[in-house]
Amino acid sequence: MSGFSFATQLIYVLAASCFVLGLHLMNTPATARRGNQFSTAGMAIAVATTLALIAHAGVISATGWIVMLAGALVGGGIGLYAARTVQMTAMPQLVSMFNAVGGGAAALVAIHDYIRLAAAATGPAESITVTTLLDVIIGSVTFSGSIIAAGKLQGVITSAPVSFPGARAVNLLLAGAGLAAGGYVISTPSLAALWIVVLASLAFGVLMVLPIGGADMPVVISLLNAFTGTAVAMAGFVIGNWALIIAGALVGASGGILTKLMADAMNRSIGNIIVGGFGTGDAAVAAVAGAGAGVKAIAADDAAIQLAYASKVIIVPGYGLAAAQAQHEVAELADLLESRGVDVSYAIHPVAGRMPGHMNVLLAEANVPYPQLKEMDEVNPEFARTDVALVIGANDVTNPAARRPGTAISGMPILDVDQAKSIIVVKRSMGHGYAGIDNELYTDAKTSMYFADAKTALADLASAVKTLVG
Repeated sequence: MSGFSFATQLIYVLAASCFVLGLHLMNTPATARRGNQFSTAGMAIAVATTLALIAHAGVISATGWIVMLAGALVGGGIGLYAARTVQMTAMPQLVSMFNAVGGGAAALVAIHDYIRLAAAATGPAESITVTTLLDVIIGSVTFSGSIIAAGKLQGVITSAPVSFPGARAVNLLLAGAGLAAGGYVISTPSLAALWIVVLASLAFGVLMVLPIGGADMPVVISLLNAFTGTAVAMAGFVIGNWALIIAGALVGASGGILTKLMADAMNRSIGNIIVGGFGTGDAAVAAVAGAGAGVKAIAADDAAIQLAYASKVIIVPGYGLAAAQAQHEVAELADLLESRGVDVSYAIHPVAGRMPGHMNVLLAEANVPYPQLKEMDEVNPEFARTDVALVIGANDVTNPAARRPGTAISGMPILDVDQAKSIIVVKRSMGHGYAGIDNELYTDAKTSMYFADAKTALADLASAVKTLVG
């Protein structure tokens, strides 16, 4: 190894160290911004080092440099625009698309290197062939699966489980074809067989995600993120890049751990989620008139009186808050209540929203103080001492039916909202959540339903509280 190559590898290790430190700082919201900055610095170092290595090797023509830099500028511009303009409701879809791009890019790196080595006299080494196959399989599954997940989240594809007779047999056939073609590639270098692996993996990714219902989408996003990291690590082994190996391994490991935690939060195994079939998508609406027996509505003034004269209020945000883009309104209401001496906090369920951390990011955008965001295990004991629990669009994660056997969410850990002295639920209708079952909280004697869009409801509540203060 030349002195220049050795130096570049050390710089790659420095970049990877920035990734490790950045990931560590993301453990808490208070340091997450700094963690992102460290990670960004690490990526900038890695990219600059790679460009220097390419220039030193002299393997790219002037035209190649123009194409590569133009691609980087176009891709970076699209990514920057998408990240800065995306609505919070569409953030999960954006994450899924980023997963798709990452997995697809990693697979293309391996395919390109395999083609280059196959053209050489010696052909690709067996170790390179194995890592290439792993990269191609994982990256291709991630690419197609993430696109389907994004389509489900966006509503382009139904969020309900999609299956057909013999679907699992087709999956087994695709897996068998991919493994057989992969075995042939290892024994006899063949580009045609490699393309069979690619096609089988792409089809498998589609058929893997289609039968998964909307209720499991947060876990699926996390799992596909772990797949992306693993594919990137395999690409690093293929081209011998330490930064890719370490960064990919970090993403794969952290994504895998998060996936396990998310599955545990739903009391479901990852294997059971992959088999699919849970969740029917957002149910079509039964409006106020169809609220049903045992459901009582409440007006803004009455709800404001309960909130303004409470000692302790816990706000439970859900996807309805994100859909209405009402994060600033809920922060304003909380500030008004705090100005009256009310103790206000937020109960965050691990799978509230459509992706891991969705509610945390949403509330951080409205500058809600980090200490007020309390995870499920921390906040559940506080509900019994709470005067009012204000539920905004959260459905399945507050449903007491989870405590009984025989329901679609049986055994899933939930927020103990029903333990509060009084409950106000802000919802547009009595429609179901993604699990497709009625929420028994809505017929609780302590529950009052405020039927309105979350943004409108919270603005009305804030106005009513101001009137009381005045």
